[in-house]
Amino acid sequence: MNLIADTHTHTIASTHAYSTLSEMVHAAAERGLFAIAVTDHGQEMPGAPGRWYFHNLRVLPREMEHVLVLRGEEADVTDFDGGTDLNPEDVSTLDWVVTSMHEVAMRDKAPTVEKVTNAWLSVAKNPLIRVIGHSGSELYRYDYETVLPVFAENGKLVELNEATFTGRSDSVPNCTRIMELCKKHDVPVIVNSDAHFSTQVGRFDRSLQLLREIDFPEELVVNSSIERFCDYLRQYTTVLSNPA
Repeated sequence: MNLIADTHTHTIASTHAYSTLSEMVHAAAERGLFAIAVTDHGQEMPGAPGRWYFHNLRVLPREMEHVLVLRGEEADVTDFDGGTDLNPEDVSTLDWVVTSMHEVAMRDKAPTVEKVTNAWLSVAKNPLIRVIGHSGSELYRYDYETVLPVFAENGKLVELNEATFTGRSDSVPNCTRIMELCKKHDVPVIVNSDAHFSTQVGRFDRSLQLLREIDFPEELVVNSSIERFCDYLRQYTTVLSNPA
């Protein structure tokens, strides 16, 4: 399987990442990627970008080094009603929103399967969100059988995150189960690096190995072809119809 886009990456604007935006795009070009989304963290993450960062992403060229550049954010779920730290003032500028759960940004520090399930069901109905980021955490375990089909019904892509294999290895069994159920229920997925340094862009080796092991169908991996990825962009974003 040849992946053509990496849609969850971070730059030095997230102060625990170490490459500039230009360096990340250059790495995508070197890897032969069709597209990259730069998705720095929302305001609830310590060290998040400043107030005007996301609103001013409109100055980015739509294409750099022959790579399509998506203006994005990784927004945090902040409560179990599905609230996020996505600023309404930034929405008009953003092409691509990944939404994830991080303990540091969650106000309720006592998660349960029921609470997390409720949160993701609410997030699924948010039309601004495209990707459900690294949702295999044991701390934030949810009812996969109930929620995954709802993600699909609402056009959300379930992420298989390469960084899970190095930074969240205890989540791998849950991620495997999520992918198995996505296969069972025909839920579209996307494979991303979650790169925090340029050399990680477009690196998906462990994720692809997992997909091979469970015989995951390529047609459900949205970033496995330019045609499939562009079809998704046309249906759920204005990126290709409004290139400015």
